[in-house]
Amino acid sequence: MPTLKELIQDAPVHERKLELRSYPLEDGRLIIEGWLRDERLVDGFHWNGLPREPGVVHWMCIRFLVGDWPLTILDAEGEMPNIPHDQCPTTLEGIKRAVGIKIVAGYSEQIRKTFGGVRGCNHLTHLMMVMGTAALHGYWTHHTRKRRPVPKSLEEFEALPQLVNSCALWGEDGPIMKDLKSAIEAS
Repeated sequence: MPTLKELIQDAPVHERKLELRSYPLEDGRLIIEGWLRDERLVDGFHWNGLPREPGVVHWMCIRFLVGDWPLTILDAEGEMPNIPHDQCPTTLEGIKRAVGIKIVAGYSEQIRKTFGGVRGCNHLTHLMMVMGTAALHGYWTHHTRKRRPVPKSLEEFEALPQLVNSCALWGEDGPIMKDLKSAIEAS
């Protein structure tokens, strides 16, 4: 039986790109910028039967100012350079409801409950959900540019609650936790 990769014979009909960047500020906070871009790569038809040419369908951006610990959304803004409907920008007003949300276990569910369905825009909701993990990675990258001593205990490892059980490797009894415990014991 062929692999899924081997089954691909034609050029794609649609492409979605997500770009996420973290920009440090002097006070230790970060701006997390997320872009979502959907592009139709083939001709088609609108729901009303009119022809539809290839092109960008959605091109949207959200910016979060994040800081404090646990990492918290302190401010939010968005823009929509390209959208399929004139009324899409009305959903940007609601992005400010993200202010105060902490990026901890349950973050994605809180974003879904706050912005999902008719409470917001599906595309912006998806973007906000992936921005949570990107914010944590940006924070850790920024704050680990200087060498720090090995923690003397698990309690000193400030990011541990966000990492434990976040994937198979970071499971409570997973290989990374075992390495971390060994390093603490050895220090």
